[in-house]
Amino acid sequence: MRRYCLALDLKDDPDMIAEYEAHHEEVSSGILSSIHDSGIERMEIFRAGNRMVMIMEVKDSFNFEEKERMDQSNPAVQKWETLMWRYQQALPFAKPGEKWVLMEKFFDTKTN
Repeated sequence: MRRYCLALDLKDDPDMIAEYEAHHEEVSSGILSSIHDSGIERMEIFRAGNRMVMIMEVKDSFNFEEKERMDQSNPAVQKWETLMWRYQQALPFAKPGEKWVLMEKFFDTKTN
């Protein structure tokens, strides 16, 4: 099993942030299935202010490119992503079109 950490910002509006979190209280089974079917075993999202961090634990077979391909061909995921983008904003250093930015691990007590 591998773990990835990604970051993304929300629009800095308390009402929109509350709406965004409310959407995550009841995520549809179709969206949850798409997450698990891609090889993601566990996904957690944390927030401080309008900055979010997503931690994903994935199977060894997980592949970001395959996940993207699966998402692009899934109308339910596309609808969800369009809705979520209403609340999200790219990080200042994100590449054009990039939403969640993969974070680089530079410290781990397990390896030090």
